[in-house]
Amino acid sequence: MKIVDIDHLKINALLPTPRGVALALLEICQREDVTTNEITKLIKTDPALSSRLIKKANTSHQRSRAILSVSDAVSYLGLNVVKQLALGFSLIDQFHHGACQGFDYQKFWSHSLLMAIAAQNLGKSRQLCPVDELFTCGLMARIGCLTLATVYPEKYTELLEQKTPDTSLIDLEKQYLQTDHNELTAALMINFGIPRIMVEAIYYHEMPNESDFAEDSRPHQILHLFSMAKQIADFGVSTQSDRDKQVPKLVFLGGKLSLDTELFGAFIDQVMDEWQAWCELLKIPAIKLPPFDKMVNAPAPRTGNAEDAISLRVLVVDDDPTNLVYMEGVLSGSLGHTVYKANNGEQALSLAMEVTPHVVITDWLMPVMDGLKLTKSLRATEWGQSLYIIMLTCLEEEDEIIEAFNAGVDDYVIKPINVRAFRARLRAAWHYQKLQESWERDREQLKRFAAELAVTNRKLEYLALTDTLTELPNRRAGTDALMKAWSNANRSNQALYVMLIDVDFFKKVNDTYGHAAGDQVLKKIASALQTSARNSDTFYRVGGEEFMVISQNTGDDTKSIVVFAERLRKHIAALQINCSGSSIQVTVSVGVAKKDAKMKIQDDLLSAADKALYMAKNTGRNKTCLYFQDKILNCDSIKK
Repeated sequence: MKIVDIDHLKINALLPTPRGVALALLEICQREDVTTNEITKLIKTDPALSSRLIKKANTSHQRSRAILSVSDAVSYLGLNVVKQLALGFSLIDQFHHGACQGFDYQKFWSHSLLMAIAAQNLGKSRQLCPVDELFTCGLMARIGCLTLATVYPEKYTELLEQKTPDTSLIDLEKQYLQTDHNELTAALMINFGIPRIMVEAIYYHEMPNESDFAEDSRPHQILHLFSMAKQIADFGVSTQSDRDKQVPKLVFLGGKLSLDTELFGAFIDQVMDEWQAWCELLKIPAIKLPPFDKMVNAPAPRTGNAEDAISLRVLVVDDDPTNLVYMEGVLSGSLGHTVYKANNGEQALSLAMEVTPHVVITDWLMPVMDGLKLTKSLRATEWGQSLYIIMLTCLEEEDEIIEAFNAGVDDYVIKPINVRAFRARLRAAWHYQKLQESWERDREQLKRFAAELAVTNRKLEYLALTDTLTELPNRRAGTDALMKAWSNANRSNQALYVMLIDVDFFKKVNDTYGHAAGDQVLKKIASALQTSARNSDTFYRVGGEEFMVISQNTGDDTKSIVVFAERLRKHIAALQINCSGSSIQVTVSVGVAKKDAKMKIQDDLLSAADKALYMAKNTGRNKTCLYFQDKILNCDSIKK
């Protein structure tokens, strides 16, 4: 990762920087003795920031009780997230407009906000890092573009004018300015105090294949999360024609997320709804999109080049019976189409709903409902969007023809009808219908493929996180769960315990009875652990004969967790495991540790539990030891 030297560029005075309460907040937080009360009082001086933080706290997770005060929002979000959000909101307020004429400031923030919301929602199910940090990093993922537009307004306008769909913005930036927005974004985010793992993911999110992160590592997963969030943001701010092209790519993305088309559509709709609400709060424009399932099921584009004619259902509408008979003869005779007839627009509309024609050929001037009103009525329906409509008219005035096309007509034929010319016009309908059927087939194949991919990915995720022998979550799942539990405990100040359980003399079981019997012993122990679990406990197999228990929300009663550990130990010791005619009994040793203020990361808690387990094994086995206040205690003494 290359990070530009901001000092070397000598542009510090021009860089986007926080002001007002956000700047004061960053400065006061540098004091080691700063209190939450001081921070809350400062934030309350800015009503806009106060309301935004409260909204952010309430939208981060589903909560049984709404957060209504600034102090609760600060406590819930945590100081680091509050600082980052204040910074982001401050920059939005300052840079609604600017000096760079070629830079769309409103679209930039709309895209940034959508990327922030998408990243946050993608992160909720992945447990990679706090979702509020994902929101902030998504919001500032392209802050380098704003920086270049601010520092070099004329040059940046000039290079943006050179931008085409086939040219790279990064290449143009390096050509004109000898740096690019990703380098500047990384430098600014480090200056803002964003964790380096997030900075590196943001740096590569536009070019994920250029990173050297190990496959499936945490940085690799965060990188691809931001890359997916950008795809969703690009989709949200695109023009309608560009969105239509991106829909298949986005459906495929849903499959990679283990979501079928319906579930992924609900996910996208939720993201877009949150985007609308946030844009309204921050006074940023946002495009109102239709539901995702309607975009997936939209009619095929009206372009194509099919060769073969196909049989069409054609609805002919004319108040002249002679014309109807003539048209039926032309269409059903040599051309072989199925023809339906109606005398006016109202009758045609009712018949069209029943027979769903491919083509509607309608006269313009008719009683009850004319052809123009019929066209508009058909186009107002979802199924009517895919019809091919030909207008019959005696009018050749340019204004009338334009009016017909504006109403939704695809083609027109001047009366009296020239049969050869009319047949040639019908080939356009054949081409369109051929394309429509091909589009429908491709779309259904894509939806089936996305659904199959989602199911496959869910199975792979289950296998990747599950121990196949015991069907308990495996070590990887336990590591992810401990990280999440650690974060929740930091946020809520609730107690957190880790328990490590190791089967005593397990090698002897394998040597005496065989590995098949050893597998049965492990399965029985896993089953016994699951049946003994409380609501706050989750069990994992983290090694050959080693299990881990994570206990959350257990209050501050250390004695209760020790009693629970002892109950597990005695329950396993009492098991009679029958295998191939042999009755096997085993015991376990247990190490317990509680999260305390001296522990800085979750690995410290795991290490403490491991030390307690080591003591239990080395002092006779079949016992429970507790790591408590830098000491390891035999749990017999605690029970007394």
